[in-house]
Amino acid sequence: MAEGKKQIDASTEEKIISAAKKIFTQKGYEGAKVRDIAAEADIHVSQVNYYFRSKEKLFEVIMTDNIDNLFDKISPVLMDEHTTLNDKIKLAAGLYIDMLLENPAFPRFIVNEVLSGTNKIPAIAAKQDFIRKSHFAKQVLAIKAEGKIDYHPFQILLNLISLIVFPFLGKTLFDKTVQSKDGFRQMMEERKRLIPIWIDSMIAA
Repeated sequence: MAEGKKQIDASTEEKIISAAKKIFTQKGYEGAKVRDIAAEADIHVSQVNYYFRSKEKLFEVIMTDNIDNLFDKISPVLMDEHTTLNDKIKLAAGLYIDMLLENPAFPRFIVNEVLSGTNKIPAIAAKQDFIRKSHFAKQVLAIKAEGKIDYHPFQILLNLISLIVFPFLGKTLFDKTVQSKDGFRQMMEERKRLIPIWIDSMIAA
């Protein structure tokens, strides 16, 4: 009996998280209400509070889970001391694109919160030191030190992230314009090959 209850609890929790992702993406943290999440999950408001205690806690759980999933995949790539910078860019672009194809609303979710200034994304701040101390960062700084680039090395990371994320921010417009079920995915699969070429040309210029 206890096992059956556990399965029901897990199912309810998953429904709440799925509904919350949708509502937070649509309305942002400030605009989302617990009752909206409960209605989307087709459960009572008290159940949302029972499982997650507050809207803030639910938001943090979702954000931490998404960001941790990304960094769990990206970390071994960025920390690898035996791969070239170009290899890291290829692997990171592929992993990041795959992750966003599974969670296409995630970039808009992040951008909405950053622009709102709510400071409700502690998981991102917690990863900043990791990026600065990664082997990837050391390789980028080395390029600058060797005189191979005449701009701030952070531009490389900004371009990499922008080239990956921006298409997802415009996905709705793309889908309406192209009107192809698999068109967006095909474009993003192609970008796995193109992004490392573009970044490499930026470094070699």
